[in-house]
Amino acid sequence: MKKYLVEFIGTFFLVFTVGMTVMAPGAGSFAPLAIGSALAVMIFAGGHVSGGHFNPAVTLGVWLRGKCPAADVVPYMISQAAAALVASAAVKALKTGLVAKAAALSGAMTPEVAPALLAEFIFTFALVWVVLNVATAKGTSGNSFYGLAIGFTVLTGAYAVGGVSGGVFNPAVAVGVCTMGLVSWSSLWIYLVANFAAGAVAALAYQVVNGAD
Repeated sequence: MKKYLVEFIGTFFLVFTVGMTVMAPGAGSFAPLAIGSALAVMIFAGGHVSGGHFNPAVTLGVWLRGKCPAADVVPYMISQAAAALVASAAVKALKTGLVAKAAALSGAMTPEVAPALLAEFIFTFALVWVVLNVATAKGTSGNSFYGLAIGFTVLTGAYAVGGVSGGVFNPAVAVGVCTMGLVSWSSLWIYLVANFAAGAVAALAYQVVNGAD
């Protein structure tokens, strides 16, 4: 239960930061920095308890890697999705009125399918690849930089392809941004397909490079 609570808390603050910094009036071009930093600090805070996944695609990749018990996979994903919904509600509560104005001006993002699938796949792969190499590999065991490495991967991806797909790289965040009205619900499948596929491919690539480790 402690692991699931940690996954809830970490995912909550990640999605909450996404909503508060992206939804107008937000942090503008500094939003990716805030989001990457939120992920990093939550990983440092809870990584020793749950592994600090805060992302169903990461959970899938770590499970395929053999570093997450099968019994934890579904509870982790449920905790992450629940946290995304609660965080979305908190953002809406804090930005009441402002949310309506932002939606009236811009509406929900509906990304172009093929570019969004590719962008989300590439950087979700990068994210899970980094997680597996800095947080589960023998060669980096006990390091003190894993949180920053993972957080900066998200920051980099958000700046690189945020304009293409929204820079989600996380099915739980996808649920959150759809709930907040930042992305249309009709586009949710893009993130689910790209993120989970990238997590699985990253785990396969890790095993090819590192063997049984």
